[in-house]
Amino acid sequence: MIDVEDLIALIRNYNPRTNAGMIRNAYEYGRRMHEGQFRHSGEPYFTHPVAVAAILTEMRLDDATIVTALLHDTIEDTRSTWAEVAEIFGREIADLVDGVTKLTNLQLSGAHSKQAENFRKLFMAMSRDLRVILVKLADRLHNMRTIKSMRPEKQSQKARETMDIYAPLAGRMGMQWMREELEDLAFKVINPEARNSIIRRFVSLQRESGDVIPKITADIRAELEREAIEADVYGRAKRPFSIWRKMQEKQLSFSRLSDIYGFRIITRTEPDCYRTLGVIHHRWRAVPGRFKDYISQPKANGYRSIHTTVSGRDGKRVEVQIRTRQMHEVAEAGVAAHWAYRDGVRTANPFAVDPGEWIASLTERFGEEDHDEFLEHVKLEMYSDQVFCFTPKGDVIPLPKGATPLDFAYAIHTRLGSSCVGAKVDGIRVPLWTRLKNGQSVDIIAASGQRPQATWLDIVVTGRAKAAIRRSLRQEDRTRFIRLGSELVRVAFEHMGRKVSDKALRTAAKTMALPDTDELLARIGSAEISAHDVLTTLYPELAEKRSEIDAKRAVAGLEADQEFTRAPCCNPLPGERIVGITYRGKGVVIHAIDCPVLAEFEDSPDRWVDLHWREGQHPAAYSTMLSLTIRHDAGVLGRICTLIGAQGANISDLEFLDRKPDFYRLRIEVELRDREHLHTLLTALETESDVAQVSRIRDPSAHIS
Repeated sequence: MIDVEDLIALIRNYNPRTNAGMIRNAYEYGRRMHEGQFRHSGEPYFTHPVAVAAILTEMRLDDATIVTALLHDTIEDTRSTWAEVAEIFGREIADLVDGVTKLTNLQLSGAHSKQAENFRKLFMAMSRDLRVILVKLADRLHNMRTIKSMRPEKQSQKARETMDIYAPLAGRMGMQWMREELEDLAFKVINPEARNSIIRRFVSLQRESGDVIPKITADIRAELEREAIEADVYGRAKRPFSIWRKMQEKQLSFSRLSDIYGFRIITRTEPDCYRTLGVIHHRWRAVPGRFKDYISQPKANGYRSIHTTVSGRDGKRVEVQIRTRQMHEVAEAGVAAHWAYRDGVRTANPFAVDPGEWIASLTERFGEEDHDEFLEHVKLEMYSDQVFCFTPKGDVIPLPKGATPLDFAYAIHTRLGSSCVGAKVDGIRVPLWTRLKNGQSVDIIAASGQRPQATWLDIVVTGRAKAAIRRSLRQEDRTRFIRLGSELVRVAFEHMGRKVSDKALRTAAKTMALPDTDELLARIGSAEISAHDVLTTLYPELAEKRSEIDAKRAVAGLEADQEFTRAPCCNPLPGERIVGITYRGKGVVIHAIDCPVLAEFEDSPDRWVDLHWREGQHPAAYSTMLSLTIRHDAGVLGRICTLIGAQGANISDLEFLDRKPDFYRLRIEVELRDREHLHTLLTALETESDVAQVSRIRDPSAHIS
C-alpha cells in the first residue's frame, strides 16, 4: 500500500501547493474508519481507497477529488457520517463523498426498468459535480484490476457492467486510455479464451516478423527530422479487446487484420500537426476513408487530433494520431482536464471543455422522456463516434456515426425534422435513411403538411430525434384514440337506448378519477377501459339489469345448483351445438361440439354433460372476438363501429394488431345474441367496401386446463 508521504509526493509532482495537511488528515481518518475491514484478497480494505486516490493523481486532479477518493467508502461502510465528514473536511468534500456513495448503491445492471431509472440518477449525480463520476470510474478501474479475488459469478456481473456502462462512459468523457483498460480487463473475465487466443497470435506474429514498433517509430522520427519538425513519437500494439472488436465488426481473421499497431505524434504547434500529416502521407500511402480531422471539428468532450491510417513498413497498416501537447492532455484526461493542476494552479488548457456544458449536451431533452427512453438514448450517446456535416449556410452540425438526414434535420430544429419530406446531400437527392459521412453538405426539404411517421424511429439514431418522433406519434395516437372513443361511446349509449352528452362524459370522467373527458375518450379508444364501463358508472341499474340477463341465459341439461361458463377456447354462441365438461370448484364449462380441446377429455366420460341452448330469444350478452382488416382512411373506423351498433351488437373491447399506411388490422370483442346474430353481423361487415377481411376468432391457447 502507498504510504501517505508517497501519495503526497505524487500530488506534488503536478501541484506543489497541495494542502499536505488535509491529505494526511484524510489518509489517517480513512485508515482509522476502515480498520479491521479486509478485501476479498485478504488485504486491509484501506489499500483500495489509497489505490483509487493514486489513479486520480495520474489525471492531476485537485485536492478535493483526491480526499474524496480516500474517503469514498467511509459513509457507506463505516460508522462515519456526512455530518462528521463535513465538519472535518468541509461541505464540498462531504457532498462529493455522499455522491460517490449514492452511485455505488445504484444497481446499473439489474432489471431493465430499474436500470433505466438508476441510469437517470447516475446522470443527475454527474450534472451536479462531474468529479463524482471521476472517483467512481477510478474506483471501478481498481476493482477490475483486482477482480480475481471475487467470486466467479460476481466477477462476471462486474465485468459485464463494466463493458456495458463504465467503459463507454469513460470513452464518452474523453478518457480513452481508461476505456481501453476497462474493456480489456472486462474482456479477460467475459471471454478469456478469445483474449488468450489473440495474445498467442500476437506473440507468434512478433516471432515471425520481429517487433516492428521500434522500426516504424524510427522511420517516422527520421522523416520528421528531415523536415525539421520537433515532435515526440510513440508506438504501441492495440489492446486484445480492441483487436477482437475489429475482427468481429469486419468479420476478419487475425491474419487478415492489418491495423493492429497505433502511433501517436505529439507536435509543438497546431500548424506542425498539418505539416506532419503531409510528411506521413508523402512517405507512406494513405488508406482511403480512414482520415479524420478532429482538430478543425473537435468532439463534444474537447477531443482534438488528426487520425489517419497508412500502409507502413512491409505493407502493414498502421494508425497514426497527430496532435499538440495541450490537445494530448485533453485526449488523455478528457472532461477531467477541466480540473487538472500544474504548478499549484488549475491548468488553463484552451481545449478543455466546461463540464456543465458537456453534461448538458449529453442529457439535452432527456428530462422529457420516460426512464426506458432515457436509458436507450444515453447508451446511444455514449457509444457514438461523430461525423460533422454542414448546413447550406456552412454551419457545422455534429452527429453520431450512422446518423441520417432526419437526424440532421432534428439537430437543427424539431419543427424542421417533423416536416422533413426529403434531403439533398452534396446537391444530390437521397433517401432519408442515407448514412451521412464527414464533411457532407445537407439540405433539408420540408413541407408544412408533413408529420413524423412511425417508420422514422427505425431510421434515426440520435436521442433527440427519437424523442421528438415519439412525442409526435403519441400526440397523433391520442387524437385518433379520442375520435375512436367518441364513436364507441356513442354506439354503446345508443345500443342501451341512452343519449350521450358532454355533461354525462364529464360526470363519468370525474367519477372514474380522470382529469377530463379527452382522457376518458382516449382511454376508451385505446381499449384501456370499455364504453360499457362508462355506462355502468353512470347508470348502475344497467349493471344490475345485465346481471339479471346473465341469470336468465338458459342452458338445458344443468342441475339446479350448477353454474356454467363458456370455454374461452371456442366461446360457443346460442344456436351452436354444445357439450359441458365438469370441473371441481368451477361448475360446468361449455364447449362447442367441434372444439378441438374436447379430445383431451375422451378418457374421462364421467365429466361430460349433455347440454343444449334453450329455445327463444337470447339477449346480446355473449362476447365474441372478431378479426378485421380495414382501410386506413378518415372516418372508416367510425363507420365500422356505427355499422356494428346498427346490427344490435355492443363493442366491449377493441385492440389494434397492426397499423400500416394503407390498412389497419384490429381485433374487436362484440356482444351478440346467438349464432344467427353473428352471421348477420359478419355478412354486414363483409359487404362493407372498407373492410378487406373479417373473421371470427377462436383462441385454442386460452382453454381451461
